Amino acid sequence: MPQRNYRDPLHNIISLDESVPEDRLIVDLIDSAEFQRLRRIKQLGLAMFTYQGAEHSRFTHSIGVMHVMTRALDLMGSHHPISDESRVVGRAGALLHDLGHGPLSHVVEKVFHFHHEDWTRRIVLDGETEVNQILRSFDQQLPEKLASLYRHTFSPAFVSQLVSSQLDCDRMDYLLRDSLMTGAKYGMYDLEWVLHALRIDEPRDRVYVESKGLYSVEEYLQARYYMFRQVYFHRTLRSAEAVLNSALNRARVLIERGKLGFRMPASVFEKMLLGEQASTREYLQLDDTDVMFRLKEWSRDDDAILADLATRLMHRRLFKAIDIGADASKSFWETASEIVGRGGFDPQYYLITDRAADVPYYGDYSTVGVDPKSLIYVETGPEFSIREISEVSEVVRGMRGYRIDRVCVPVEVADQISLLISEQARQARGGGTG
Repeated sequence: MPQRNYRDPLHNIISLDESVPEDRLIVDLIDSAEFQRLRRIKQLGLAMFTYQGAEHSRFTHSIGVMHVMTRALDLMGSHHPISDESRVVGRAGALLHDLGHGPLSHVVEKVFHFHHEDWTRRIVLDGETEVNQILRSFDQQLPEKLASLYRHTFSPAFVSQLVSSQLDCDRMDYLLRDSLMTGAKYGMYDLEWVLHALRIDEPRDRVYVESKGLYSVEEYLQARYYMFRQVYFHRTLRSAEAVLNSALNRARVLIERGKLGFRMPASVFEKMLLGEQASTREYLQLDDTDVMFRLKEWSRDDDAILADLATRLMHRRLFKAIDIGADASKSFWETASEIVGRGGFDPQYYLITDRAADVPYYGDYSTVGVDPKSLIYVETGPEFSIREISEVSEVVRGMRGYRIDRVCVPVEVADQISLLISEQARQARGGGTG
């Protein structure tokens, strides 16, 4: 049988030998309708408003994660026994880990009130999906094994850690891929050296890094830190998301009032916008097109607020994101609301708070409130003990947690809001008003 080659901008050529059952399974999963849907979901949501090259999809990323997983298992397998079952579950699990993403990746989850991880498990377990049928044709128990992998109950546990932890194949791929496609160089690190340093702490069933890999993992964590601050939380990207969220929330209110001009009442999009339950088949109809099509229609709606918000996003006339203090006073919000209202805007849709804490999936490395098995462990000292990385690395200890607090408002009132912020800061320092 022929070899399947995928040309990848990050990993160059990803090859699968269709004469090998394990590779044939991966090819069949890639060709499934559910996986092909990921072509229609952008990896970085609305990031193209900031980085014009950020048009890559969850499809390309997911194949990349599978490739990184394959490399990791091959290299680790030369030092530790890894069963065929672990290889199959790890590679298939890495490939399908983002199957449940909705339109524009993470952007609509907050509005639709769902988590893509829940939908990934549901799609894998649903007997009507092509993915489920392909998995069961290989191994009747494989769908449940993948679900347990995503729930972190699969044994051996190191396989789950390679799919989702502080040092996983998902992050290893998206940092480099997002850095490449955005043109921002903050996400670069030595992937090959990290992979060559991975080992299995067999008594504790966890992944650790050989001492030779310490510096490359420090580099990886620094890449995460700066990609979050400079790319994933870029103020223009976040302001675009604020406009979209306001538009979706306004559309929901208009539907509930029976006043939305353009509607598709039987669509899964409207069902989920209204908080109604959707079947797996319905959910899999959703992709980026659903959002962009509606925005075009809503830009002509009779409702001035919805039409304005949709037009702003379509033509990139976004809000301005302005840094505010972490503890902005009640009087600040009252005055800001008055300013926005005097400008002719409804504060409910045009005065949006934006905090780094609201996007935990891109957070910095921390040991607080985290499952110990998801932390990063390194080999250290002449006794070759295995310790959590912040215990041995000054670089990691120096990457302190941080806060980003902003307010997103129309550019028409941005100068007045900036003056208000400056005035409040001056009063907080005891400077008064003079």
